[in-house]
Amino acid sequence: MSQFKVACICERAEKQIGYGLQEDKMLLDFLQAKHWDVQRVYWADDKINWKDFNLVIIKSPWDYHYHYGRFMQWLSGIHDLGIRILNPYEIIRWNSDKHYLQQMEDEGFDVIPSIFLESGKQHNLSGLFATFKTKQLIVKPCVSAGSKHTFIVTEDNIAEQTNSINVLTREESFIVQPFVEQIHEGELSYLFFGGNFSHCVLKKPQVGEFRVQLGFGGTIHLQNPSADEIEKAKSFVDRFATGCLHARVDGVMINGKFILMELELIEPMLYFPDAPGSVEEYYDALTTLTSGL
Repeated sequence: MSQFKVACICERAEKQIGYGLQEDKMLLDFLQAKHWDVQRVYWADDKINWKDFNLVIIKSPWDYHYHYGRFMQWLSGIHDLGIRILNPYEIIRWNSDKHYLQQMEDEGFDVIPSIFLESGKQHNLSGLFATFKTKQLIVKPCVSAGSKHTFIVTEDNIAEQTNSINVLTREESFIVQPFVEQIHEGELSYLFFGGNFSHCVLKKPQVGEFRVQLGFGGTIHLQNPSADEIEKAKSFVDRFATGCLHARVDGVMINGKFILMELELIEPMLYFPDAPGSVEEYYDALTTLTSGL
């Protein structure tokens, strides 16, 4: 039985519907059935006295990127109060900005190559087709989720898209990558809890779409990955997600090799409804990580 009080940070109740609501309810119901004193909380709720909590689990604050400065200030405040945060505070800060992909590339990990368009500057994208040896570029904010402000740039639309992007880069930095055609076959997500592999799903976009999220018509398919595939995904977790409750390793297979697209350590969907036993594995990781509280 839990002897401490837990805040599970979720999307605002009135905003959360469908699969995400189902997943969070599964988790909260499971923890409460185990007699944990856990409360669903919205991070920006000014009526909450955070000193009441011993542990804050960052689960699904899906609007944080729209209020990035305020969210980071709130997170720092929780940290300064000495309240345990899962995933760890420093890792959340690092993972919140896609510049982390450059560190991975510099360390020799297999990731989709990137170039960054820093804020406060005007940018010319025309030379990047040759740089990446591609006919299409994908451009998105360095702080984003759910395909917010995501652009597909081709030689035919480059003038129009560059104008739109340069308006946005007045305020925020963007990342540019080659568009990966393999995304049409689906994006793989490997889920780890407490550093241990739990399950893997393939997220397939609907025909004519590249975005795999459920809101864009994507579908979820449970997979049975090989030991080598799990080991490759775990190498990212071992290096960059030490001490994390959850980690989701997203990528695609290119010529038989797994290439990382993103390492999700803040608020990824964990696909509990599609993976029997996964809530129990999450719970086991949680009890291990909080054994000293």
